[in-house]
Amino acid sequence: MQAKQMMLGLLGSAILGGGVAVGGYKLLEPERDNSPQALAADPNVRYTSALKSSTYSIPDGLNFTAAAATVTPAVVHVMTEYSPQSGQNDAAMRMDPFLRQFFGDDFDQYRGRGRQQGPQQGSGSGVIIAANGYIVTNNHVIDKASKIEVVMDDKRKFEAELVGKDPNTDLALLKVKAENLPFIRYGNSDDIKVGEWVLAVGNPFNLNSTVTAGIISAKGRNINILRREDGMGIESFLQTDAVVNPGNSGGALVNLNGDLIGINSAIASQTGSFVGYSFAVPSSIVSKVIDDLLKYKVVQRALLGVQIREIDATLAAEKKLSTLNGVYVIGAGKGSSAAEAGLREGDVITSINGAKVNTASQLQEQVARFRPGDKIKVSYLREGSSRTATATLRNATGTTDVIREVAATTIKYEGASLSPVTRQEQGKLGIEGGAKISGIRDSNFRETGIADGFIITRIDKNRVEKPQDVQRLLEAAKETDGALVEGVYPDGRKAYYPIGQAQ
Repeated sequence: MQAKQMMLGLLGSAILGGGVAVGGYKLLEPERDNSPQALAADPNVRYTSALKSSTYSIPDGLNFTAAAATVTPAVVHVMTEYSPQSGQNDAAMRMDPFLRQFFGDDFDQYRGRGRQQGPQQGSGSGVIIAANGYIVTNNHVIDKASKIEVVMDDKRKFEAELVGKDPNTDLALLKVKAENLPFIRYGNSDDIKVGEWVLAVGNPFNLNSTVTAGIISAKGRNINILRREDGMGIESFLQTDAVVNPGNSGGALVNLNGDLIGINSAIASQTGSFVGYSFAVPSSIVSKVIDDLLKYKVVQRALLGVQIREIDATLAAEKKLSTLNGVYVIGAGKGSSAAEAGLREGDVITSINGAKVNTASQLQEQVARFRPGDKIKVSYLREGSSRTATATLRNATGTTDVIREVAATTIKYEGASLSPVTRQEQGKLGIEGGAKISGIRDSNFRETGIADGFIITRIDKNRVEKPQDVQRLLEAAKETDGALVEGVYPDGRKAYYPIGQAQ
């Protein structure tokens, strides 16, 4: 009997507890919305219109939205057009093998270098730096293009004029006829620190107005992508891990204030796509180069005139150096800025105007900020003691004069006419500069085999950029064993002709 009463008591307690639980749930349950509910076509997919705004506050310095909103309207899509012939005959030549190491074979399709018939299209990015339509991009984005257009973030389209370019830094300046455009102000790339957040803005794979984030991975990086015959390439890149792909070239690298600290230029890749690192020309170089192009149409390149070697443990032991910092002076050219300042072999340059230099690229970057005639303070070590000298920088001709752009004009030489090559012809044939020869029959060139219309692009190993170069180089060749003239005909045929005793 007692057992039966106990079982009934437990059952009653369970029923009472269940009732309390259900009642409590009903009291706490939110009111049901009895309005008609939209059903998803796929029962596995859920939709909601009740989007909840987060109240989480992003810490200062980690919010990219303000910088992205400021910068994106001032980054444009640069569209280039190339003649069919340049793609059919010179696609491989126009993509330097070393550039291919960084961009990959697939990069051709984004730069308009495929071998398909008809006009080919290229794609890149640009940065508006002035409200009246000046745009910075990479030289390799517009190189040899027969037509350049820019598309704004708001979809407006303008035809662009090439104001000037500098292959030594891979920069170019464009101009569109427009006013009151959004633009980005220069930031100071010297102030940017390794580990600092940055944004890359551009048009990768023709995807307009793409923003990616990363950090500065290194500064003063030399990747040997701008190797030139004259040895004048300047590389002191900002290295970042912000995602950059083909089409980003010429786009903006900005800090979280939206200030321009670099122009995105290259990626280290065997495939043509981003694999971890990208490289940008720092604003310290960009601002100087662009200012030169605006004022003089050509870059005023200042030279210290010193041959250097980076210091490692082996060199330090060999030369009995007391430091691994700085760069070692191998020699100073006769009559150079360095020689006149008293620098000589064995000195170790430690800083330029107070900025430390430990690599060749850092030294190049510091000197590249100045023009011929400017004075810089060079700090160096000699036999363990610190010294400082003032050097007056010179240009490539050894003077402090400003170099002006020389207009290419038609000249007469040896009875023939030498004319400049139009930009359209250069784009069609995939060449830079050159001199078109005509009037062969009544000239001293009639026995060489050259025909009218031939465009001279090289004489021996020297590039020909304008008609005056042909006269200068062939006159110099008269004192030697002659010269080998290289060039191309308007139909794309390449030819070589020996002139003088070289025959």
